[in-house]
Amino acid sequence: MSGEATPFTPQANSAVEGASDPLVDGAAGLRVDAGQPLAGDVDSPGDAPAVPPAEPDPKGGLEAELERLRADNESLRGQYMRIAADFDNFRKRQSRDQDDLRAQITCTTLSEILPVVDNFDRARQQLNPEGEEAQNLHRSYQGLYKQLVDVFKQLGVSPMRVEGEPFDPSLHEAVLREPSEEHPEDVVIAELQRGYHLDGRVLRHALVKVSMGPGPGSGASPSPAAEEGQGG
Repeated sequence: MSGEATPFTPQANSAVEGASDPLVDGAAGLRVDAGQPLAGDVDSPGDAPAVPPAEPDPKGGLEAELERLRADNESLRGQYMRIAADFDNFRKRQSRDQDDLRAQITCTTLSEILPVVDNFDRARQQLNPEGEEAQNLHRSYQGLYKQLVDVFKQLGVSPMRVEGEPFDPSLHEAVLREPSEEHPEDVVIAELQRGYHLDGRVLRHALVKVSMGPGPGSGASPSPAAEEGQGG
């Protein structure tokens, strides 16, 4: 190779000019003419209009809310009915307990007064007034006894009638038992201490004497033959 420089020819320059430049080609591809819409533009002619999102149905929401409120109302109504029933039972139980307590206090108080009534009754039966002063005293006892009996009646106290009645352990307390020709077995033949009722319940049991029926020696008299056999 010689040291002379190679001359620049026009053909070579033309070849260079005719070669494609990738940077120029890319810029040409991005060039957009004025007034031409971009691809995918919704305003371009021929494209379908956009569909707006569906709005929720207010009627369906109100019906669901109404059903929920109805369910809550039924639940609250059931709770109210149960609470009302429990309160009514509590009120009845309290009233019953108060009645039982009142009756218990009344029974205790009257039981303490009954011995006084017994003493008045014994004194009234034992008094045998002869003079005017004794008769006045007897009338005073009678008047006090009557007042006491009237107070007991107002409180619902009534005496038991036991003579001639069958023995009942829920009403009577047997103190004595003896044979009786007049009464069959287990019949009250005498009242030793009066019993009392209070509004249908037993305030005090009656102390009574009960018949055992006819005794062993009260049967038919033995025949004459039996007597002769015993005598022989």
